[in-house]
Amino acid sequence: MKVIGLLNLLLERRDWVYLLSLLVPFIAYSLSLKATDVVTMSGDEGVLHALGFMQSDVFFGLGYAMFWIGLFAVARRGMLRWVVVVLFHAVTILAVVAGTVAHQYFRETGTTLDYSMIAEWIPKFEELMPIFIYGISPWAWALLAAAVVYATLGPLVITSLVERWTGAVGRFPSGMTLRPLWGSLGLWSLALGFVFLSLLTGKTSLARDPVLNLVLTGVEEATADENPDAPAVAENPALNATLAPTSQTEKRNVVLVHLESTRAQSVTPYNEDLQTMPFLDELSRESLFVERAYTTVPRSSKASVAANCGVEPPLYPGPEFEPDGVPAQCLADLLRERGYKTVFFASTNAAMDNFGDVVKGFGYEEFYPVETMDVTGYQVTNTFGYEDDVMLGPSEEWLKNRDEGRPFLAEYFTGTGHYDYQCYGTRHGTRDFPGEGALDAYHNCLRLQDIFLESLFDQYKELGLYEETIFVLFGDHGEGFGEHDRSMHGDTIYDEGLKVPLIIHAPGQFDDGERVEELVSQIDILPTVVEMLGYEVENGEYPGYSLLGQIPEERTLMFSCISNRKCLASIQGYEKYIYHYNNQPEEFFDLSKDPLERNNIVNMRDKAELDRLRKALIEWRSEVNAEYSGSTSQPD
Repeated sequence: MKVIGLLNLLLERRDWVYLLSLLVPFIAYSLSLKATDVVTMSGDEGVLHALGFMQSDVFFGLGYAMFWIGLFAVARRGMLRWVVVVLFHAVTILAVVAGTVAHQYFRETGTTLDYSMIAEWIPKFEELMPIFIYGISPWAWALLAAAVVYATLGPLVITSLVERWTGAVGRFPSGMTLRPLWGSLGLWSLALGFVFLSLLTGKTSLARDPVLNLVLTGVEEATADENPDAPAVAENPALNATLAPTSQTEKRNVVLVHLESTRAQSVTPYNEDLQTMPFLDELSRESLFVERAYTTVPRSSKASVAANCGVEPPLYPGPEFEPDGVPAQCLADLLRERGYKTVFFASTNAAMDNFGDVVKGFGYEEFYPVETMDVTGYQVTNTFGYEDDVMLGPSEEWLKNRDEGRPFLAEYFTGTGHYDYQCYGTRHGTRDFPGEGALDAYHNCLRLQDIFLESLFDQYKELGLYEETIFVLFGDHGEGFGEHDRSMHGDTIYDEGLKVPLIIHAPGQFDDGERVEELVSQIDILPTVVEMLGYEVENGEYPGYSLLGQIPEERTLMFSCISNRKCLASIQGYEKYIYHYNNQPEEFFDLSKDPLERNNIVNMRDKAELDRLRKALIEWRSEVNAEYSGSTSQPD
């Protein structure tokens, strides 16, 4: 009874009904969205581990509730009450929309939504609207619409029903009087305490409440110190590059196979105990096999820039989606000028990472996404597309009808490895692999990729094209399953997100198998293909190394998360340094002894060394982004 009396001192019964009829569903809705994000990617860690990702959301929800209860307790009547009511609904609707968009963005990209991405979307809203309409499932739109409608009208309907049932008076009293502030001040103090706990428990962007994450990254963006010495504009040395034939030139076909979300540690050539890709393993024994290949930024479009264009991608969202967004001549452009036909096939839709625009920017003449294919009999395997086998029919038709007098460059984008790993029960059956839940489903997806690869190679052999074709198979990025409390790929800066398979197969050239032990980046693919075809680069220079030559042992590779100012990393030899800005402490690993990056030895390193590594990363970030300074999406 004392508790009820205390509650009545703060608010009338009608106010409690009105507030709780929105606050409780809002908190439950937010927690449900987060639960669907974390449960599917919790790996072998179990439910308790997944619940750890939701602490920040719980505390933020409690703080949000305390704030509004305190505000309602102060604004008891009249116009002030109506202003508070309107703000209550408006702010909650914005929070619902932000949380839903962040949830959908995470499901489709593997990246948490931050302020920099919203800032990029706003000036391009009309351009991106078709992607929002057709790229997001009707279920997601229906969920958002239902949540917004309830946040708008639900409390009024619920309160009216309760009043009818209890016979209580159903209107706000007229006149404005203010209650003493002591109760509200106490509630607001509690709200601040809960928000502080939300920040404290949200050590990573995924573990942080999505609304709080948007606000926090916005504040960080506005207050961040820029490097005053950063160059404003820098021209990429490969901007005007061309290919010149030599006496060694051979017009062989080139096939790039883009393995979506494929991490090295989960494929058989790099992990013999895991039989996910036995065909790729067999192929690697007669190929140029790269032991330590890395992506620069763990996102599909970024990896495509590196592999197709031979330059490091921009270290922020975009601008490879824009016309002339890549300041270099890409492989399709270079080879088309030498008489090659170019084509790009994808088992995903064109909205996947804006690949419709990306492929055009690379210089491919023809693009066949899954919307152009007959999907009858093929199963949806991810949020964007179908089994990779869906590309085999269009590939065969194109190859048969091509101009046989011209060589060609073809890329196959295999989307099957992408979240949400719907790879059970296909016509190829299901296998049990180490790991449970999402990890086992993911491994089954890689098995489907392997089956596609074998079928694709058989197709080239049957059409008489195999012997005269260079095949480059590369993972675009890896995938996290909670190994370092990060999932999917966008901000997974550890080796499960960065280290990828890279295998080059050229019949007659590497039949006995050759291995590259040095550090390799995806930017090395273009110069390797150019040398294998016997061309020389003129009027420009690419930063990568041909894998047929010598790679410097002292080479340093640098990496970035996709989220702006989230994390950077570097590897020299087997020493890996990670800088998390203010998100978490720095990390240092000896990959030769600790390949899974479990033992952070940063305290064993000299401060001057760490300062040097950090400075080098920040300067590298500025230098790379300066080459994309003409982009309208440049954040700095």
